[in-house]
Amino acid sequence: MKVLIINGPNLNLLGTREPEVYGTVSMEDYLDALRSEFPSFELDYYQSNIEGEIINYIQKDDFDALVINPGAFTHYSYAIADCLKNINKPKVEVHISNIYKREEFRQKSVTAANTDAVLSGFGMEGYRLAILSLKS
Repeated sequence: MKVLIINGPNLNLLGTREPEVYGTVSMEDYLDALRSEFPSFELDYYQSNIEGEIINYIQKDDFDALVINPGAFTHYSYAIADCLKNINKPKVEVHISNIYKREEFRQKSVTAANTDAVLSGFGMEGYRLAILSLKS
């Protein structure tokens, strides 16, 4: 199974960005651990700070399942929400922090309704849990 993992804006800074919120592990290091743990999965990773590039990458449609952390786009990107709506494959939205314990504007996801599940507040472990959910 090919799983596409997409991260949105500023998540290229994982490991150094607000470590008290996002931790100290880079996405590259975490991906290495995920690939070791799930050798039967092909994990493709893409990160962009640009909304349209994320949409274009999803629309390539060359994956079996999607794990997405839209970052700030979670809260206002109806374009990404519409893109997700048109993908008929398993989709899990992940948030490293618990968005419900943060600022009010971060507590609303416009993209979540177009995914099958949402994981929030598990730290980087959320990506692992998302992949585990796809095994069943």
